[in-house]
Formats: sequence, C-alpha cells, structure tokens
Amino acid sequence: MNVASKTSPIALYRTMLIIRMVEERLAKSHQRGLIHGACHTYVGQEAIATGVCAHLDKEDAVFSTHRGHGHALAKGMDPRELIAELYGRESGCSRGRGGSMHLFSPEIGMMGTSGIVAPCILQAAGAGYSSLIMKTRHVGVAFFGDGAVNNGAFHEGLNMAAIWKLPVLFVCENNQFATEVPFASVAGNPSVTARGAACGIHSVELDGNDVLAIEGAARDALRRARAGDGPTLLECKTYRTRAHAEGMGDFSYRTREDVEQWKTRCPIARLKKHLIDQKLTSEDTLHAIDLEVAALTEAAHDFAEKSAYPTADSATTHIYAAPRNGLPRDATPPKTGTRELTFMKATLEALAEEMARNPTIFVLGEGIGIRGGNFATTSGLFDLYGAERLRDTPICERGFVGLAGGAAMTGTRPVVDFMFADFVLDAVGEIINQIAKMQYMSSGRLKMPVLLRGCIGIGHCAATHHSGSYYSMYAHFPGLRVIVPSSPRDAKGLLKTALTCDDPVLFLEHRELMTVKGPVPEEEYFIDFGQAAIVREGADITVVALALMVHKTLQACEGLSKEGIEVELIDPRTVAPLDVESILRSVAKTGRLLIVDEDFAHCGVSAEIAAQLADRGFDDLDAPIRRLTGKPSPTPYSPTLETAVVPDADAIASAIRDLCAQ
Repeated sequence: MNVASKTSPIALYRTMLIIRMVEERLAKSHQRGLIHGACHTYVGQEAIATGVCAHLDKEDAVFSTHRGHGHALAKGMDPRELIAELYGRESGCSRGRGGSMHLFSPEIGMMGTSGIVAPCILQAAGAGYSSLIMKTRHVGVAFFGDGAVNNGAFHEGLNMAAIWKLPVLFVCENNQFATEVPFASVAGNPSVTARGAACGIHSVELDGNDVLAIEGAARDALRRARAGDGPTLLECKTYRTRAHAEGMGDFSYRTREDVEQWKTRCPIARLKKHLIDQKLTSEDTLHAIDLEVAALTEAAHDFAEKSAYPTADSATTHIYAAPRNGLPRDATPPKTGTRELTFMKATLEALAEEMARNPTIFVLGEGIGIRGGNFATTSGLFDLYGAERLRDTPICERGFVGLAGGAAMTGTRPVVDFMFADFVLDAVGEIINQIAKMQYMSSGRLKMPVLLRGCIGIGHCAATHHSGSYYSMYAHFPGLRVIVPSSPRDAKGLLKTALTCDDPVLFLEHRELMTVKGPVPEEEYFIDFGQAAIVREGADITVVALALMVHKTLQACEGLSKEGIEVELIDPRTVAPLDVESILRSVAKTGRLLIVDEDFAHCGVSAEIAAQLADRGFDDLDAPIRRLTGKPSPTPYSPTLETAVVPDADAIASAIRDLCAQ
C-alpha cells in the first residue's frame, strides 16, 4: 500500500481497527499468561498513530514510548511480529528481548520504543540531525505522553530542534494521565501547545480522537519539515480507556464514569459514522474489513503462540558489534616516523583524518566550533567543515547525548565532546539505558557508533566537579567500550579505532596529559581495543597503571632500577575490554602484582584486575596482590589537599619496595 492509499479514510479506518483488535487480543492473552511482563495497550488513542504514520515513508524514523504498540502497527509492523514479541518468542520484532516496552523494527523505520520516559524526543532530534548531515528529506518522529513534557528531555530536545531547524515531528499524546497521575495536577502550564510555542516551535492543538484532523495536521507538519522549515509539535488530546498496564487497578485516580464517557468518543466509531454519513463507503464494506482484520489478528496470535522461544545461547549475542575487517591494525608498532606530538595534537590529527574520510562524522559540544574546544580538541576544524559538522550546543548534556544516540541509529557518526567527565553525568541515563543497550535490544540490527570524549583526572586545583574519572563506573555496563590512553601515540591509534568501530566508545583523556609530548608515527595506524601495552619490561614485579599513573610509575622506576628492582609496567589502555591475558603473562614471569590507580579502590578497576588475577593467576603469585589507589574522597581544592588524595611517584616506589620485600 503506497503513501497515497494509506491516507484514504478507508485505509485509516483499517489501520485503526488493526491496532484496536490486536490490543484487545493482547489483553486477553495477558489474562491467559501468554504475556510474561507488562502490557501497555493503546486502546482509545488509535487515531494519533494512524493519522501521523499515514504520511511516513519507511526511511522516516519513529521513536516511541512504552505505549508503543499502535505506533509500531501504524508504521507497518506485521501483527505477527508484534504479538510474538509480547509472547517472548524468537519471531518477535525484537527477537524476544523487549516485550511490550521495547519494540524494534529498523527495517521499516521503527527505531524502538523505550520503557524510560522521554528519550524518544532526543533520539528523534538525532534522526533529524542525520537528515541534516546527509542531506536527505527524512524526518524524525517522536511519540510521547503528557508525562514526558515535564521531563528535561522535552525542553532540551525541542530547544535543539528549534535552534537548528531540524526536520522533526513531535507528537504529544495527551491522554491526561502520566501513568496514574493527572496531568493537570503536575503541570504549572497545562498547555503542551503553549510550551512548544515557547520553545520557538510551530505548535498545534488537536482533538486526538479525530483521525482526519490529525492526518491533515501531520501532512502539513511533514511538508514543513521536508522543506527545511523546521520542527512541529502536535498536541493530540485523547484518553486511554484501558488501565495504564493490563492487570493494574484503574479507579483510584479516575472514575468509571469518565472512562465510559470517553468510550463514547471512540475514534474508530467516529470515523465509521463519518464514512457512512458522507456516503464514502457502505456498511457492508466496513463489515468486510472488520472480518478481515479479525482473521488477521487471530492468525497473528496463532503464529505467535506456535513460535519457538529464543535459545539460551542467544542471550548474550549482539552486545557489541562485529569488528570491522580490512583496517591496518597495530599488532606491532609502526617503525617509520620519529616526530613528536602532544597528546592533544595527536587526537586532533586522528579526528581530522577521519572527518576528511567520513562525511557522516560530526562533533557536538560546548565551544567546540569557532573556539576549537576547551582543550583545543577541535582546533581549526570549524574552518574546514562549518557549523553543521562542528556544532556548538546549548548547555544540555542529556539533550545532545540523547540526540547523538538517535543520530547514530540513523546513519551518522556523532562525536560528543563533553569537556569534563563530570558534566556528562547529567546524561548517564542516555548512555547506559539507551546507547549501551541499543545494539543488544535490536538484536544487532541497529549500530551505535557514538564517540563520547572528555577529560578526567585530578590536577590544576579544579576541585570536585572538574576532576572525576568514572571509568570504573562505565566499564561495568555491557555494550560500552571505555578507553583511557596514557601517551600521544596510543591516544591517536585508539581514537582512530573509536572513529571507525560500530560500538559506543567513552574516550577519557587525563587533563594532565594533554600537553605531554611523545613519538607518533607518520603512517596511518589503528590500535585495537583490549590490547594492553608493555610500557617497560622487567622481571621483579608487575605494575598495572592507567593514564597519569603510568607516568608517575615510570618516574618511580628510574630510582628503583638503581636499587636493583626491575619493574614490568603494563598500561591496559582500555578498561572495557580489559586485557587480562597480558597481565597474567607478566605475573607468570614476575610473581608479584601492584595495581596503581588514581581513582579510589572501592568497586574500581583495580578491584576488577585484582579479582581476575586472584582467580586465574593465583598459582603464579609469590606475594599477595596489592593496590595503591586514590583516597575515597571527593576531590578537594587546596593544593595540599589535592596532593594528599592521589598516589605520587614516591608512594608508588615505596609500595613496590614493600611488595618486592615479601
């Protein structure tokens, strides 16, 4: 069925009926125990998804909410795939990984639904940004409820879409209850339309049960978006006539009378009456559609119930993308080139090379455009690529990280320069709940090539909000690559890999290393993740250190060598993945292990390394594993206090002597 036929009143009726009958079938299945988790139905709201999606091509990207069945079906999902997903079957749209709240079908432009409120707003803005970069006419569409408009993502997403005139359609399904809280009781300004207008966005209030009005408004909004006239917000006032989720109580926050009254405003019955009254079709024709859709729904149910469950061995697939082949990898260091670059210049060179090669790379951040970044990480690139690819952002870390996620899902490769690692904590939900999980939840059908970079580490009396490291925290989560280089050469090779892989990467750069110089090959090279560097060979003790602690340990080694203690220094370079094998080989040679980490010990990377070596390398150890770490304290300001909370070269040397004496 082409787009023109999808907008006919008969086609709109059929689509709404598919949504209604599938939802009623799912409600029965929930009662039977066929649905193993939550089931959020769309009954009563069918006109909105139907009217909007009637104008969408498969290349237009839809991002949805936990109540997303109707959006998926209106976008073109086969009811068999939807029902099978809620039954937890392998034939489901998310291969049984998502259930009611996590529906993925990128093949038709259904980019996913989320159990978290409001990330869809940011992701749709990201799809709009991809359209801007790739010069397509595709539109990002976000469906969300009234509860989302009190969320920061709403304001950040609409603001970014407005200032950059992104081709985005924001659709608020105002069903008047955010979960079970009346919207009127939590809204200082209960007009969503007015809020959109306040952001500078063309905003329209609609009867959410009038599919013809929604279809017309969506047509106009999408025409504006494709013509480069920017985003539109549609506030569709509607009502869900079933509970928030199947099996939940419904009348502690609303009345039976209200529900029954809204049922009389059923969008399907309303369109049916219009079709008959206007003599656009006959009752016999509509009855035939009713019978056809009922049969389609039951056939989909039968298919889903007979489908197999996923096999246990698939439970841990697609957490990371398959590695790309054909790139020159740094198994052995390149021999040519003796030039020296600073750490910052090496990473700038890597970014410049890849931006020249790949036109889908763009950078987001505060002051990374004309200014060139707080640490000159994008210096000179604005003159080459302009504002679209070097985009100065508002101060809205959650917003532009969420946008980056949506952009990555739709074909571009965003780089988020967040200046200091502390700042990106505002976006931790987008990183962990969305970006890290997207490849897995979509069964590998969506890639997430997002590079998130910024400074870590203690120094320059920056105090507690500009000194965090956080690599231990992020390394805990499957789906993320976490990189912590210590030299200019490693920084360039690892950044090149980050800019060419399909996984989300946190590239964390110690601020005290930005001006450190070191040899960087002139030839092109890449360094694979999960390959530790043997910075210094020795036979007496293995020391594992990261970032600035590598340099502090090297200082300690100078004096220790004169004392007859030869240290083997290993820099993991990446903490996710972590190259345990190289550490095991070293400990098998030396018999002793000291882990030096600027970050505090509790639940940190040092604890993980110690646990792995105790488990797998115990027989090779001649002494207990020791850790030398930062103090468990927020970072203080005063120089004397700052110095007291991190290991220095003298402390490292003392710890090495003590361990070698055992």
